[in-house]
Amino acid sequence: MFSRFAASLCLAVFAAGCASSAQDDPKATQATFERGVAAYDAKDYDEAFRIFSSIDDHDLAAMRNVALMLRKGEGTAKDPKAAQDMYARAADGGLATAAADLGEMLLNGEAGPPDAKAAAPWLAGAAAAGHPVAQFELGRMFEEGNGVPKDPARARKLYQAAADSGMDEARTRLAALPPAPPPAPATPKP
Repeated sequence: MFSRFAASLCLAVFAAGCASSAQDDPKATQATFERGVAAYDAKDYDEAFRIFSSIDDHDLAAMRNVALMLRKGEGTAKDPKAAQDMYARAADGGLATAAADLGEMLLNGEAGPPDAKAAAPWLAGAAAAGHPVAQFELGRMFEEGNGVPKDPARARKLYQAAADSGMDEARTRLAALPPAPPPAPATPKP
């Protein structure tokens, strides 16, 4: 269900490669990133964490992977606060998956009390970039009025976008929403 979708999205980011900075040799950074992915796929989390950490100052995807591993306690001690900080750095660099992860952490209160208002802009940025999990979570927030004004029409649009990306849980929530009101008739001009 939702967890499997989020997990496959995380693995897709691992496999997708990296967003190298111009500061380093992009080929060397890419090769290092790929070694980190291979270690992670082999479940050698200590090695994967070490490798990703070695390039996290130069590579947004490595930064996000370090955050993910800190969040889960893979290859390092679980540290939600450090994960949140690292996600923020990657999200500030423009990585939509990091913004979605950060928004989800804030929404769920993984590093402190839940903070839907703080989560909303991160999820909105990731949703605008086409991230289906962010679209779903933000849609749920608009449906419930959690941290944002209640707006069923906006919730419907976000759920539809997530459903169009293949998210079954978004289809389910979309189907459970009451029907959209018909558009208001046009006012005749005198």
